[in-house]
Amino acid sequence: MDHAPHPHATAGNRTLALSATLHCLTGCAIGEILGLVIGTAIGLSAGWTIVLAVSLAFLFGYLLSTLPLLKAGLGVGAALSVVLAADTLSIAIMELVDNTVIALIPGAMDAGLVNPTFWVGLVIALSAAFVAAYPVNLWLLGRGKGHALTHGYHGAEAASGWRRFIPTIATSTLVVGILTFALGGLLVSLAA
Repeated sequence: MDHAPHPHATAGNRTLALSATLHCLTGCAIGEILGLVIGTAIGLSAGWTIVLAVSLAFLFGYLLSTLPLLKAGLGVGAALSVVLAADTLSIAIMELVDNTVIALIPGAMDAGLVNPTFWVGLVIALSAAFVAAYPVNLWLLGRGKGHALTHGYHGAEAASGWRRFIPTIATSTLVVGILTFALGGLLVSLAA
């Protein structure tokens, strides 16, 4: 019987999976929040709001993963190829769980932006999505897939030319921004 540690169980992979999941969650959350806010504000049905939110979640999830690769020197096609292979499963799981949870919370989809149920439901749904995607990212990393595909491009030489203008935004900064936005929405809804 082999008692060697499995690659996915290493502390480094757990840390990388945590980082990858938070990174993926930030892109998904930006798209989700934007989609839910737009859909709710213009009175779309719950189904169309979910379609909009999921579409924007994939767009922003891929965008946030593509920018560092472009900055590292990859062409657009190569960067998108790596990102599609690395992030699609994680984003899909996050979106499935997130939208299922928010649809199951009574009144969350119909609450409107000035109702605390909307904001609390959003935070619960995004948290559930994180919990669901983390083990998937850990499993992918243990097999050299998922975020492991993009990790080799992180910390590349200093960007030159137009690439130096691509912003580098820490995942922690994005997470704080999203939490602040959700808290602000909740406070505004409580005050209304």
